[in-house]
Amino acid sequence: MSVEKLERTLIDISPEVIEQAKSGDADAFALIVEAYQNPVYNLCYRMLYNEGEAEDAAQETFWKAWSNFIKYDSNRSFSTWILSIAAHYCIDQQRKRRVPETEIDESMEEIIPEKSPLPEIEVSRKEDELRLKRLLSNLNEIDRAAVIFRYWYDFSDHEIAENLSISESAVKSRLFRARKELALLWNECK
Repeated sequence: MSVEKLERTLIDISPEVIEQAKSGDADAFALIVEAYQNPVYNLCYRMLYNEGEAEDAAQETFWKAWSNFIKYDSNRSFSTWILSIAAHYCIDQQRKRRVPETEIDESMEEIIPEKSPLPEIEVSRKEDELRLKRLLSNLNEIDRAAVIFRYWYDFSDHEIAENLSISESAVKSRLFRARKELALLWNECK
């Protein structure tokens, strides 16, 4: 989902609350944590695929946001800023553990369709999700983050570029390369 859609799904955090938190108000920051804890955790989980590591990454994200709130530019989307902190932290974690990170546009909806009431379709969907998870682990950290931002958060090229601190043309190249690699791997696994 795009930043605008993401912000509409969160508890409405006013610019005043953000400014209060920026000036050191712990209660205002607690409201922000409450509003953003699920999107931050979900991003961390999709990048790290480990509940414990995702929880730690989410906590570290909020600690870094609190510690560096003075650097937040009020002209920039708050969602973009905090998710960028989370993404960069997860990329750093992936690099530290030195685990290799692993036609998606149309097939992404086919790979993860809406839940079905039929058990055999649900089992097939879960198998496809596990297969996709394994395939994503083959992508490098930046490509994996770009794919997650695009297909789970529906971010634009511009939003992905902001979050990953790369150019929009690099986003397009990375997404093209990642889709191609995932499609090849997907077909090999059939």
